[in-house]
Amino acid sequence: MAEHQQVKESRVVKVDSQESWDFFISQATNQGCPVVVHFTASWCIPSVAMAAFFEELALNYQDMLFLVVDVDEVKEVASKMEIKAMPSFVLMKEGTQVDKVVGANPDEIKKRTEAFVSSFRSQYKTT
Repeated sequence: MAEHQQVKESRVVKVDSQESWDFFISQATNQGCPVVVHFTASWCIPSVAMAAFFEELALNYQDMLFLVVDVDEVKEVASKMEIKAMPSFVLMKEGTQVDKVVGANPDEIKKRTEAFVSSFRSQYKTT
């Protein structure tokens, strides 16, 4: 008997190469879109546990790009971004890191993302 699973569209995009990283960051920069990146590893239980939280965060912020990078699969990106521990969450604007949270701390990640979004939105508000 076949398993029935509810298919839910993810708003989190998996980066699988240096080229896809460059593409997504370039697109986001050109469109003025802020980026949140979850650096993870399949062997890191806290990282794996944060995946559902990260998906939920992505659903709450439709005007941001959410990327996930497995540090073992895309080592050059992890190295370039100076990722030393997982999970790490990096907030980026115009291709540059503006904030970073290291560790599985949903409340802190949510707080920093909200502050980041607020500052970003206030820059582009027209009155």
